Amino acid sequence: MKTLLLVALLGCLACAFAEKVRWCVTSDKELAKCLDLVGAAPNFACERRASVIECLTAIQASEADAITLDGGDVYTAGLDDYNLHPIIAEKYPDSKACYYAVAVVKKGTQFNFDDLKGKKSCHTGLGKSAGWNMPIGNLLSKKLINWQGSDVSRLEDAVRAFFGASCVPGAPRDSGLCELCTGDCSKTNREPYYNYDGAFKCLADGKGEVAFVNHLTVPADQADRYELLCLDNRRAAIGSFETCNLAQVPAHAVVTRKDERLTDLILNSLNAVENFNLFSSAKYPDAKNLMFKDSAIGLLRIPPRTDSFMYLGAKYLNIVQSLKKVTTPTTTSKAMKWCVVGNLEALKCDMWSFNTNTTMRCIKAESAEDCLQKIMRSEADVVAVDGGQVYTAGKCGLVAAMVEQYDEAQCSNPQATGSHYYAVAVIKKDSGVTWDTLKGRKSCHTGIGRSAGWNIPMGRIHEKSKSCDFEHYFSESCAPGANITSPLCALCIGNEASLFKCKPRDEERYNGYNGAFRCLAEGAGEVAFIKHSIVLDNTAGTGRPQWAQNLIADDYRLICPDKGPVSVNEYESCHLAKVTAHAVVTRPEMRDEVVQFLKDQQADFGLSVNDGSFSMFKSEDSKNLLFKDSTKCLQEIPKGTSVGQFLGEDYMKVMTKLRECDEFTSAMEKSCSFNACQG
Repeated sequence: MKTLLLVALLGCLACAFAEKVRWCVTSDKELAKCLDLVGAAPNFACERRASVIECLTAIQASEADAITLDGGDVYTAGLDDYNLHPIIAEKYPDSKACYYAVAVVKKGTQFNFDDLKGKKSCHTGLGKSAGWNMPIGNLLSKKLINWQGSDVSRLEDAVRAFFGASCVPGAPRDSGLCELCTGDCSKTNREPYYNYDGAFKCLADGKGEVAFVNHLTVPADQADRYELLCLDNRRAAIGSFETCNLAQVPAHAVVTRKDERLTDLILNSLNAVENFNLFSSAKYPDAKNLMFKDSAIGLLRIPPRTDSFMYLGAKYLNIVQSLKKVTTPTTTSKAMKWCVVGNLEALKCDMWSFNTNTTMRCIKAESAEDCLQKIMRSEADVVAVDGGQVYTAGKCGLVAAMVEQYDEAQCSNPQATGSHYYAVAVIKKDSGVTWDTLKGRKSCHTGIGRSAGWNIPMGRIHEKSKSCDFEHYFSESCAPGANITSPLCALCIGNEASLFKCKPRDEERYNGYNGAFRCLAEGAGEVAFIKHSIVLDNTAGTGRPQWAQNLIADDYRLICPDKGPVSVNEYESCHLAKVTAHAVVTRPEMRDEVVQFLKDQQADFGLSVNDGSFSMFKSEDSKNLLFKDSTKCLQEIPKGTSVGQFLGEDYMKVMTKLRECDEFTSAMEKSCSFNACQG
């Protein structure tokens, strides 16, 4: 029996090592390069298909394994039809994993970007990033192209009416966008004007007057004959692409099925290639960018669990989705989709939706981070989150639109733009715990990645200890969102049925500000990292939750570096940091709509007009649902304010330092931070 098992095991290992990466190619010249790669690295094989779409279908059906795509095709690959994801990005000189989309013209011509109507245009291909999505997206946003939406007419028809003539490989033959093409107008090498070099050749040959390409396309020895068109209607030298471009674009990426074993096989196989230049097409006459872009200088592994939408980022997705605009009114499309986490938030949101005259939908998510992903994908529109989550949102291309204000007197001040609060460390009176004796104690946190409960205290601890071993700094903790097997979840208790333990949602009774304080009050932990008002909120007045009915403020103290325990009222002199208030985040294109929606809603359901029925800023059982219960109003964050400007220099320094501890940076943030084009 042992012999049979050994033979079977060796047979399986032999099968594993015999596996090949089947690369999908779309032209004869690309096939020739692929076959040469097979000669140098026998663990590759080649699958020939007629187009990128046929390759996506083949990969999805396990008939092929991988292909390198530009951002527009990465978007398509990530749709439900194919469900593929990017695993490796190309690296370009001095630009990490992104490049610039530019508009190139000949020197001596006398027009600028806003004068492109009637000009002849050369494009890399329909749906391509630099050649279609970015230029057409910018022309639409500037309202230079008149298009009412796909339910009225095809975008291709609107583009044809704008330009005098074009070559857009891949465009429908009846669109009129193939007039300048000299081949079959396909997105293959059968069309000489396809791709970056093809679009540039279309311009160089005198067929077109502008070519939409990437910043590396124009040969260095020809650069002095061409210029860039800038969005602000300047012209600039070809080398000025960093300040004169249409957009930064995510790098081309290798996509495959969502299979970790296959991902490892592809990565290991590419890393093992020797004596073959993946990034050169010089051997194949009149061909460029075969399998990979010739301008690439290396490959970068994309963080695990990055899907196409996280890789491309909110800004890119906004442009792609604007090119698919539908204007037919529907209940679904007009509804403001608010993201909620947990059943209690869902109940409050449903009540809000029931009371408002505006169409509003409540979209459930597993966590605040899940909400951010849904907003990126347009599955939700808006959510209110704390500073740590605002930081992640900014990394992913989302924007902060409105901010909570906790001082009612400031609500009437048109110059005020939200509040701050203090992140504090709370202990029980006479417990003997000080800032210097925290190591080895039991700790209660609002949640992993939250400002007062994690980022600020752990940033201060990291500054002091120089260690990233946060799991073992405390003996046991409750830090919702941590790995359930970690000591950081040891003190968490879940709901009454012991479900949802250590989940960053309301069902975990020790989650959030009140939950972390409850963890301390009930004796599970010895220190709670919360905001300054939480002790007083739960020890004074009526309406306190059952667990807090007998709590007394004087039974608790604040601790901070270089100071002994002080009263909970002394937070201004004993705190870990002053933190910007919670903010409402959304996609950039939704910003103005969200601001107007919330201004209207708080006029109806804010504290100043509340008649005892529904209030946006009050929750049952003091749970800070949707908004913090201490919120008096929401105030607009000035348009164009970056997340870094909103959070402030000190907070950004803490976050930058804390990100040295990679283990506690979320997968979503890693995915978004990988793409340098999102900021």
